[in-house]
Amino acid sequence: MTAKEVALICKAMSDENRLRIIEMLTKGEKCGCDLLEKLQVTQPTLSHHMKVLGDCGLVESRKDGKWSYYSINCDKFKEFKDYINDISCCDCVADKCCCKKG
Repeated sequence: MTAKEVALICKAMSDENRLRIIEMLTKGEKCGCDLLEKLQVTQPTLSHHMKVLGDCGLVESRKDGKWSYYSINCDKFKEFKDYINDISCCDCVADKCCCKKG
């Protein structure tokens, strides 16, 4: 994963509503109508959020009739998590931190 891809994901996840969408989608695929109801946003606002999340690759969509269904792109999400873990200063497994402390 490139730094540019990570930056796009970070920008996408910097919005509270988009973070809420990601949290909802971690529980499985959701219809746009369900997301609208829970977020209490307008349809154009939801469409904007879904475009941002789709453009960075975190969310995938599929159409079924007039409805759109959204799900997490698990491969992209795992790549992002791995990237973040690789730049971490702490060894979470051994519960040690290599950061200097005061």
